[in-house]
Amino acid sequence: DNVAEALRDGAIIVAIILFIFLANLRTTTITLVTIPLSLLITAIVFKFFNLGINTMTLGGLAIAIGELVDDAIVDVENVYRRLRDNYAKGSPKGFLRVVYEASSEVRNSIIFSTLTVILVFIPLFFLGGIEGRLFKPLGVAYIVSLSASLLVSLTVTPALCSYLLPRAKQIKDEKESFVARQLKRVHRWFLGISIDHPYGILGGCLLLLAGSLSLLPLMGRNFLPPFNEGTATIGVAAAPGISLAASDKLGTKVENAMLSIPEVKSTIRRTGRAEMDEHAEGVHWSEIDVDFNEGGRPRPIVLNDIREKIEAVGDVYVNIGQPISHRLDHLLSGVRTQLAVKIFGTDLAELRRLGIQAEGILKKIPGIVDLSVEPLVLIPQLKINLYGEDAGQFGTRTGTLAEELEMALNGVEVTQILEQQKIFDVFMRFDDRSRADAASIESIAIKTLPNGRTVRVKDVAEVYQGSGPNMVNRENMQRRIVVAANVYEKDLGSVVSEIRKEFDEKLELPKGYFWTLGGQFESQVQASRLLLIFGTLSIFAIFLMLYLHFRSLLLTFQIMLNVPLALIGSIIAIYFTERELSVATLIAFITLCGIASRNGILMITHYLHLIQEEGMAFSKEMVIRGSLERLIPVLMTAMTAALALIPFALAKGEPGKEILYPVAVVIIGGLVSSTLLDIIVTPAVFFRFGKKAADRFLSFHTAENPIKGEWK
Repeated sequence: DNVAEALRDGAIIVAIILFIFLANLRTTTITLVTIPLSLLITAIVFKFFNLGINTMTLGGLAIAIGELVDDAIVDVENVYRRLRDNYAKGSPKGFLRVVYEASSEVRNSIIFSTLTVILVFIPLFFLGGIEGRLFKPLGVAYIVSLSASLLVSLTVTPALCSYLLPRAKQIKDEKESFVARQLKRVHRWFLGISIDHPYGILGGCLLLLAGSLSLLPLMGRNFLPPFNEGTATIGVAAAPGISLAASDKLGTKVENAMLSIPEVKSTIRRTGRAEMDEHAEGVHWSEIDVDFNEGGRPRPIVLNDIREKIEAVGDVYVNIGQPISHRLDHLLSGVRTQLAVKIFGTDLAELRRLGIQAEGILKKIPGIVDLSVEPLVLIPQLKINLYGEDAGQFGTRTGTLAEELEMALNGVEVTQILEQQKIFDVFMRFDDRSRADAASIESIAIKTLPNGRTVRVKDVAEVYQGSGPNMVNRENMQRRIVVAANVYEKDLGSVVSEIRKEFDEKLELPKGYFWTLGGQFESQVQASRLLLIFGTLSIFAIFLMLYLHFRSLLLTFQIMLNVPLALIGSIIAIYFTERELSVATLIAFITLCGIASRNGILMITHYLHLIQEEGMAFSKEMVIRGSLERLIPVLMTAMTAALALIPFALAKGEPGKEILYPVAVVIIGGLVSSTLLDIIVTPAVFFRFGKKAADRFLSFHTAENPIKGEWK
């Protein structure tokens, strides 16, 4: 519901922005039609491929909602401006011809800019694990909806323009909207300065980029933004070997302690798990689901209060998580916490010693909470020692005896019964009284001899009270013990770095023993590496596509200048908000590369159009005119894409929006910096370095129209 609400609010913001800039109901309507049509086509595609609607697909649509109108904005604005110019000249051309030529003029830039945005989303589909499951639906929704908007802008938008715009009263008005006039007046003043000082402009941008990049080492690292699921899942572990009655009594005390906190609404507890359960646990383990009252103190403070209340109950270990994130941790590392230090070796006693030593090291690291050592302890056991010689005297073997005793004491499924439409397993073992203590087990009859004598367990074995490990866990066929912990009030990356440093200095391992660190950070490192590799390949693919179109490295580099310009604002924005980098922020950085390139494509292609189609000389006047004519569509496309994400940026921590909040922050910050700098940097760079590149482009596309004039 929260994400659907953000999608709705984003669409409303887009409509307001369009009307402010265009100041025309018809142009606004034509542009806005793209949104429902694109969403409708997306829904049809989803239905055809049997794709579902969920939080992440809705999130993909919400991120794309501001960009769905971008192609239509460029087309409508250009058609509208050309119709006004045609009317001012006495209507020498028919309106259908004007609409056709105006749409054709921007068609290439629309297609290429949209393809660049789609290309940068390809890396999402190479993500594996949980992050892949989360972000692939977002990528699918984004790409499908953006492709649908491109289709609509190439077909429906020009048709609507030909019906609605030629008869609009504003076509006869030579004046643009008040907002457009004021923006162009200010922009003309900036252009007069920037075009004459290209090196100073580039130097300033380099300083801003260097300053923003210097903030990266100051930020933390996390796998995913923390979820806010509205409920909590709390694990409480007592000493292994505790009876069910005692564990139940302890669990009740823990629940009462939590219910004394005003924000806690209710609790539900499960003590122990069935032996054949996928997450089997002894009766020493209790899992408590907590529901909260609305309002009250911030959730992190409440959870910390719960932690303190439970620890005050007695000698218990507490692990605080949430239903979804709790299970994500379990999938990532096999434990229910964010971090898992796994120590491998052969001797259980040595593993216990090393586990306790590791726990002592971790206790001193700031940010570590819910610290626990896997309860690998000795518990009371009844042991049966079979004597081979004695068994042989009675005509039986120890292997046969062991199998029979296992069946008698532990039980075995022997058959099934079909009753109506239900199948019931029949399980056979001795009753509880016959296996209650050593004396009862010793008196179990094994077989009857020919002389009538009954052989009992005590005749062939010794039953005695002993001790043994409560469990022996293995991973990759090696024994291991786990020291688990959560992270609180610090980022995962800095805590992991501190753990590595402390363990390398203080944890002394015998020969044949080693430790590994698992959990969320491991997935974060793998996902970051994949995104970096495939993100680089995507940017290279964009570069190659632009080069094949413009046939000029210089023009391609000029367009790609928007990428570092976008990084300036995005890094600053994330530093002053989250101050943490996660898989979500990395995906947003890659997405931003494609969105930011769009503005450069629009500007450069229009400069080339003025030279090639309208016969303007390569001059300062041409660059200023092209920049002013593209100012409004560039600002509109950037503002709709950025401001449509405001509902996410203002909803930090709200359920459903947690993952999309840093995405929104990065894209908004990046679009602000790239747009403001682009409208100043691109004209200056093109005028200073673009003449030869433009000449090369035009000579490739037409040998009849060389560039006229020199720099002026």
